[in-house]
Amino acid sequence: MKTFKIKDAEFITLGQFVKAAGFVSTGGMVKPFLEETKIFFNGEPENRRGKKIYPKDKVQIGKDVYIFDHD
Repeated sequence: MKTFKIKDAEFITLGQFVKAAGFVSTGGMVKPFLEETKIFFNGEPENRRGKKIYPKDKVQIGKDVYIFDHD
């Protein structure tokens, strides 16, 4: 399990996260990535790029599991 720090904000969106974590290199790649990739948010399937992620939430992309925290 990896920890992802949310910086300078109360939350981060799923779209912002996949870009910040390096799953995609540009914002334009976010939507296709979310449509083609199985992502679980707190154990439930999720693919909305605007989904808000708060500290203590968990996101799984493939074998990678992230827990969120504030910086």
